[in-house]
Amino acid sequence: MTSSDPLSTASGDAPIAQVREGMRVIDSAGQEIGNVSLVRIGDPEAVTLEGEASGDQGILGSVANAFGFWEEPDLPPTLQARLMRFGFIKIDGEGLFSKDRYVRSDKIAGVSGDTVRLTVSKDRVAEEA
Repeated sequence: MTSSDPLSTASGDAPIAQVREGMRVIDSAGQEIGNVSLVRIGDPEAVTLEGEASGDQGILGSVANAFGFWEEPDLPPTLQARLMRFGFIKIDGEGLFSKDRYVRSDKIAGVSGDTVRLTVSKDRVAEEA
């Protein structure tokens, strides 16, 4: 993989490697969307999520699953698998009734200071189910 490949996160070349929880997120139009609440580096081998939520997980796995730790991202399965493959950030919604949003790692234009800039507008970012 080359450094321009969005899945080349192992070497730290991709912008998602610089993202940390609490950073503010700005869309391509300059509108603030919210703050990063979760960062997940992608797994190019991830094709399905079935293995993560099934089988004997032991008591800790069962407790984690009950509290939704394996439910991120909270999106339809097809989109969920794509985000797990590319990696993603979860953005806390602004306001009491707003939904959280998820952005694929290849939609991150760059990171500067405490700000993550996206290549897409707010309306092109997946909302939590």
